[in-house]
Amino acid sequence: MKHRKCCPKCGSGSIVRVPDHPYRHASGNNIYTSTFTLIGKIPVIRYVCCDCGYVENWVETRQERDEIRRRFGET
Repeated sequence: MKHRKCCPKCGSGSIVRVPDHPYRHASGNNIYTSTFTLIGKIPVIRYVCCDCGYVENWVETRQERDEIRRRFGET
């Protein structure tokens, strides 16, 4: 959905990007790489199909994905 702007479930083009709120501290759809709430917060951006409700989650930057790899290791 991020790249094609089309829902893989229903084919709709009604896709909305829902960004993380940068000042929300301990809630939301984030990945934390530190035990400190304000440090190491990696936002997970959501893409939502407004017709069927399907949602995809994306960590958008290479730097953030590299930090997740360093913190949690490859599986």
